[in-house]
Amino acid sequence: MSKRIELKSLDVYYSSFLAVQDVNMVIEPKAITAFIGPSGCGKSTLIRTLNRMHEVIPGARVEGQLLMDGEDVYGPDVDPVRVRRQVGMVFQRPNPFPTMSIKDNVLSGYKLNNSKMSKTEAEELTEKALVGANLWNEVKDRLDKPGSGLSGGQQQRLCIARAIAVEPDVILMDEPTSALDPISTAAIEDLAVELKEKFTVVIVTHNMQQASRISDMTAFFNIAGTGMPGKLIEYDKTEKIFSNPGQQQTEDYVSGRFG
Repeated sequence: MSKRIELKSLDVYYSSFLAVQDVNMVIEPKAITAFIGPSGCGKSTLIRTLNRMHEVIPGARVEGQLLMDGEDVYGPDVDPVRVRRQVGMVFQRPNPFPTMSIKDNVLSGYKLNNSKMSKTEAEELTEKALVGANLWNEVKDRLDKPGSGLSGGQQQRLCIARAIAVEPDVILMDEPTSALDPISTAAIEDLAVELKEKFTVVIVTHNMQQASRISDMTAFFNIAGTGMPGKLIEYDKTEKIFSNPGQQQTEDYVSGRFG
């Protein structure tokens, strides 16, 4: 169940420091939205607010509204654990649990949320998630071997399998290919395009070609200077952002004049 995400006058703080200021945007379901912009402009901070991971840092907080299908994710009655279950996260460096088998890695999120499942259910879920992450054929004969024995690209797809095993509505990817070689990067990009058929996908990337290749919508963030908050400069269809942006700052960034 893909979800529509709406950010209304969203400010993101680390204690008294305003990291991202006044973001207003709608992230559409069943689409890939890319966050681009120079380092330090708040892209990773903002993506972490979408599943309430930002507030794990002491002193971190959000002001404004973040609506998921109309429900305020930061509402007083909303359980952050439920939000994190609905919104999966894949990080920059592949982080499978090193001591766990491939199968246990896939099931780890599910087991945290649900206590009991039969052996057959566990096997079916493992296969379904690994098929969904385009990894099944490569690992089906070694499911009991440690996840840390896989290549970097395979580990990242294992992390994606772990994220989709809990059947979230949204998948966030924070620079998921920056540590990978070109072939593994292409595999993750192809997978992201497949995932959008079921999920809302948001990806932070420094790779302009990647954003232009796989995303439907692109949000360009920038920062006026050190110590200033990151701001959303322009948000539009990816094709327009890369071919005919409305803002000079966007033009300068996507054409490689800065950043």
